[in-house]
Amino acid sequence: MASAAEQLAANLNFGAFAKAPELRKRIWFTLAALVVYRIGTYIPLPGIDPAVLADIFNQSRGGILDMFNMFSGGALHRMTIFALNIMPYVSASIVVQLMTAVVPSMETLKKEGEAGRKKLNQYTRYLTVLLALVQGYGLATGIESMTGASGSSAVLIPGMFFRIETALTLVAGTVFLMWLGEQITSRGIGNGISLIIFAGIVAELPRALVQALELGRTGALSGFAILLMFVMAIAVIMFIVFMERAQRRIVVQYPKRQVGNRMFGGENSHLPLKLNTSGVIPPIFASSLLLLPLTIVGFMGQRGDSGWLGWFSQQIGHGRPLYIVLYAALIVFFCFFYTAIVFNPTETADNLRKYGGFVPGIRPGKNTADYFDYVLTRITVIGAFYLCVVCLIPEILISEYSLPFYFGGTSLLIVVSVTMDTVAQIHSHLLAHQYEGLIKKAKLRGARAR
Repeated sequence: MASAAEQLAANLNFGAFAKAPELRKRIWFTLAALVVYRIGTYIPLPGIDPAVLADIFNQSRGGILDMFNMFSGGALHRMTIFALNIMPYVSASIVVQLMTAVVPSMETLKKEGEAGRKKLNQYTRYLTVLLALVQGYGLATGIESMTGASGSSAVLIPGMFFRIETALTLVAGTVFLMWLGEQITSRGIGNGISLIIFAGIVAELPRALVQALELGRTGALSGFAILLMFVMAIAVIMFIVFMERAQRRIVVQYPKRQVGNRMFGGENSHLPLKLNTSGVIPPIFASSLLLLPLTIVGFMGQRGDSGWLGWFSQQIGHGRPLYIVLYAALIVFFCFFYTAIVFNPTETADNLRKYGGFVPGIRPGKNTADYFDYVLTRITVIGAFYLCVVCLIPEILISEYSLPFYFGGTSLLIVVSVTMDTVAQIHSHLLAHQYEGLIKKAKLRGARAR
């Protein structure tokens, strides 16, 4: 079965886009919103010395800060108004989703439909502001305690005013990005939050390519190693595409029923279960949670660097054993957690029974729900293992050879997954427009016939 991307490529022509004005508007709106985001990643925070800050980041290359700089599209390295990017919103979403699974009142809200969803979204926004304020203040405190190779501070006039000003500016930037992501989702094409992270990674790819080629020119890496790196990146992309399209199809049969003199039903269908139901959510959520220790260290300033918290923040650098264990554990946890939120075996089994469908050899009701849970658990284990392999093995290789993080598994996974989802949405919009055209033609023919 051809994917949405293959179907779109086979039927792609500018005439199809010309006849779909609604889709054109959505695409242009999405591109304009992403341009606004990229412009914001170059607006610096007030009171920062950019030369000293660049020197500090060059000294700390290879740490977890490089990963968050990648997610922010270089905004953290430049210390701009979008330095926190959308990560506080991602962290807030994690907390709210966890609470919906634990707190009965919030679980009830989730089941109330559109009204409950709006309330949960509002709680997520409030929590985003709170987390952005905490992380912004921690980042400001951390910048104050940093010094460059010359011993000068990255902050021109340190003090409480700088911390408050920086925290409020970063909160405003995060809230604006949260609003921009919601606008892209509702008025554009694709998932707004994922596209913002995607745009940041893609925009920094040319610089990453230049860095990799510079390592070869200076002799830090051999030409064979650089070629091997590009081959590995292509192989990872192919592996991601294959795994993201993989499905476990459960056969569903519907009984025959007679209506008058005619017989209906009796056909076989299937219930597709994706191997990776959670998509790109687990790596993003895991990366967001790994930012919390750095925030706390930033709050404590130089005291945090000398204590156990400073030791912990050093141990979660790329390639370190503690980082690998924590990152893998968080990915596995969010794979199962998000899959449980997206797919409810009991509810699916009940809906199947209402419409008269059944899985051959399995009794309807509880037995079917148990079978769905059995299959889903096992394919989620494979999906979690696949995400761990894709996200961790390239990162370890990159930490060993000091290559840019943009060729790592996490960045490639986000780019490929978001691209596939966006292309699928464009394809569905084009199909919907074609069906609308057929319906209009049928109505016109019917009117002429009368």
